[in-house]
Amino acid sequence: MSSVAKITEISASSEKSFADAMDIGIARASKTLKNISGAWVNDMKVDVKDGKITHYRVNMKVTFVLDD
Repeated sequence: MSSVAKITEISASSEKSFADAMDIGIARASKTLKNISGAWVNDMKVDVKDGKITHYRVNMKVTFVLDD
């Protein structure tokens, strides 16, 4: 059995951590994309204000398998 997958890029942010930003991004992507099979993080970034991290940001490429 063969399959075809598609990759889409998303960005997500969290005030807690990079892991939380990834969880938020995948949870949101799952609302509109079916058959998500994996993701990889392209880029990680933090926003800083007054010497403290205010937001953790990730850019991810999400892979999902297309229906036949």
